[in-house]
Amino acid sequence: MMAKSNFKDWPGMARALNPAIGELHKSAPGAMKAFREMSGAVLEAGALDTKTKELLAVAISVAVRCDPCITYHVAAAQRAGATREEMAETVGLAIYMGAGPSAMYAAQALEAFDQWSEAATG
Repeated sequence: MMAKSNFKDWPGMARALNPAIGELHKSAPGAMKAFREMSGAVLEAGALDTKTKELLAVAISVAVRCDPCITYHVAAAQRAGATREEMAETVGLAIYMGAGPSAMYAAQALEAFDQWSEAATG
C-alpha cells in the first residue's frame, strides 16, 4: 500500500539522524556499546519472536511519543515480517493505552509504515 499522507518523512528522519547517532557512539562508546548489547539481547527471539517484540516497541514508541523510536522500530518490524494489518492492531493497542495523544502518533506510525514500504519497493 502506498503512503496516504506525508506529514513526516520517516525514512528521511532515520537517514538524517544516523550521523548524530554515529557521533553519539563515538562520544559515549561504553554507554552505546551497552545499549547495543541490551538491544540485541532483548530483541532476540525467545518466548516472543523478534517481530512481536518490534511491534511491542512500536506500541511503546507511540505511547511515549518518540518520533525517532517510531521510525526505527516500524522499519525493524517491517524487516521482521510485520504486515500493515499487524501494525494497525499494534497502534490500536497503543491508542487504547495512551488515549488521544497516542491516536495522533498512531496515525504517524502507520504513515511511517507506508513510507518504508514505498521505499522498499522503489
